[in-house]
This record gives sequence, structure tokens and C-alpha cells, in this order.
Amino acid sequence: MISRHWHAIAKRDRAADYVRHLQKETFPAIGRIPGFVSASIQRRDGARGVELIIITNWESMDAIRKFAGIDPEIAVVPSVVQAMMVDFDGRVRHYEVVS
Repeated sequence: MISRHWHAIAKRDRAADYVRHLQKETFPAIGRIPGFVSASIQRRDGARGVELIIITNWESMDAIRKFAGIDPEIAVVPSVVQAMMVDFDGRVRHYEVVS
């Protein structure tokens, strides 16, 4: 299994909107992709806004490419989401889940 991690800092007044977007739009959409396993949202308050780490788990890199495209390390960040952010990673990190 492969774990995909993306980090962002949301505007304080938009963090809840972003979580709703994930729960109502993003997670249902990626849930229909063969090879998707699970998703989670981690958050904490920070000096610049609400820090978020989105972790999705996939059966393989091929499954991730069905979501992210040919270069799976490029973050998929729609413009509606970009407007909610103070800062966000343009690239994601992938980890092999070993336990």
C-alpha cells in the first residue's frame, strides 16, 4: 500500500469550508477510483492559519496515477481550493506502508 501526503495552510475562516469540500467532493470522487483505500484529514492551529495534512492510501502507484496523472507527485489542487489557502505544497510525498 502507498500513502500519499499533502500539506497546506488554510485561511482561518476557510478551513471548515475546505474540510467540507474534501468530505463532500474530493473523497467521494476518489472513492470511485479503483485502488483507492482510505483518506484522512489532520489539522492543527498554527501561526499563519490552520495547518492541514491530507493523507490518502492507495493499493499502488498505478492507482494514484488514475487520480493524479502521469506525474503522481504533482499535487491536485483545484482553483476553488487554492482560494482557501494561505500556502500549499505543489508536490506530494508518497510512502510505502510497511506496517
